[in-house]
Amino acid sequence: MIGEQNIRLAAFLGVLVTVSVWELLAPKRKLSDSKVRRWTANLSMVAINTVAVRLIVPVLPAGMALLTKEHNWGLLNQVDLPKWLAAIAAIIALDLVIYLQHVLFHFLPVLWRLHRMHHSDLDIDVTTGNRFHPIEILISIGVKLAAVTLIGAPVAAVIAFEVILNATSQFNHGNIRIPEKLDRLLRLFVVTPDMHRVHHSVIPRETNSNFGFNLPWWDKLCGTYRPQPELGHEGMSIGLKEFRDSRRLTLFHLIIQPFTRTSMN
Repeated sequence: MIGEQNIRLAAFLGVLVTVSVWELLAPKRKLSDSKVRRWTANLSMVAINTVAVRLIVPVLPAGMALLTKEHNWGLLNQVDLPKWLAAIAAIIALDLVIYLQHVLFHFLPVLWRLHRMHHSDLDIDVTTGNRFHPIEILISIGVKLAAVTLIGAPVAAVIAFEVILNATSQFNHGNIRIPEKLDRLLRLFVVTPDMHRVHHSVIPRETNSNFGFNLPWWDKLCGTYRPQPELGHEGMSIGLKEFRDSRRLTLFHLIIQPFTRTSMN
């Protein structure tokens, strides 16, 4: 779907540039690692993941939404709802699925081996929101395909969700300063950078909290919400205890990281 690809690319680049400029003008934390090395690795993962998906996945979520509509599959295709309400319900349901998937990637050891690459970044900024292992991306697409089929999500809702998911992932990984009062207000509706940054703490109990990407409600409802890091946003350490050597966090090392052993295995 060429139109969908153009929409997603424009949204990706627009948010990337906007948050990058914001980080320069109003950073939350001082970066501790080489920005050139990190950005090279993190943005290279975007290219690798895009190629992997194009080569391996026969149908993407928006295409699956077309199939579910054509064959009348899924819950929302069995009920008579206004189109706008069906779209909102689908987006909320898909967001819950991504929250649950994220929790599983933390607590199932075989999945954590893939996901820990995302957490091994020694700083957190807009590019961290794109730092995912290709195998994790492929699994995630499989989960989305199943969710779209079961939910019967409309095509427009799926495209909107994909755009929102990537946009909020980049936004809430941003190294950006937001006034505290505004942050508290935004947290009623969306995961903010201060909320998600806790999730990238080196302290395990903080790493295993604040799993949401778009909506903050699931963490609060499921008891995984943690409002602030113990050491504060400027004082907290980002990353994982077993991956502190930046020389071992190049693109090559990130690709093979799930297949390497650490003292924590």
